[in-house]
Amino acid sequence: MWHASREVLRRHVQSLLHTHDTPQRTAVAIGLGVFVGFSPFLGLHIVMALLLAFMFRLNRVAVLAGMCVNLPWFMGAYYAATTALGTWMLGSEVPPHLLVQLESIWELPHMRERIGALGGVLEPLLWPFTLGSLLCAAALGVLAYWLALPVLVSHRRRHPAGQTPSRP
Repeated sequence: MWHASREVLRRHVQSLLHTHDTPQRTAVAIGLGVFVGFSPFLGLHIVMALLLAFMFRLNRVAVLAGMCVNLPWFMGAYYAATTALGTWMLGSEVPPHLLVQLESIWELPHMRERIGALGGVLEPLLWPFTLGSLLCAAALGVLAYWLALPVLVSHRRRHPAGQTPSRP
């Protein structure tokens, strides 16, 4: 009885995760995850990744793993650089005394005032931020696909579908 239930559970999990996808589809899932992880839609990455994975019937774990490549300790530098790229591409300018304005926001007494002031200071950078990070996210997603594909193909050659690797 338990054996049959465990087998049914295993099939459901494999179906959910798409563990028998081709290396190309798994590489697409990783690339899509990297794109979402580096996209400008902060706070929506997990929701977007899962929606796109279900929509395109991709390996959910691979999409989420790709999304997690954008780690917190280099997000600030990445988004600053992509915003600078977007500013350059759009021909706009960074507001003068931006750092001084950002520092002065912390002196405001209430969080609501801080958020409103922050929005006012950063509003001119919205389009450069969006454009720059979307372009870089797309480039990084394509790069992730091309880096993941040979690794996945090599792994599939060593471990054909249906065979589990032997453990010493």
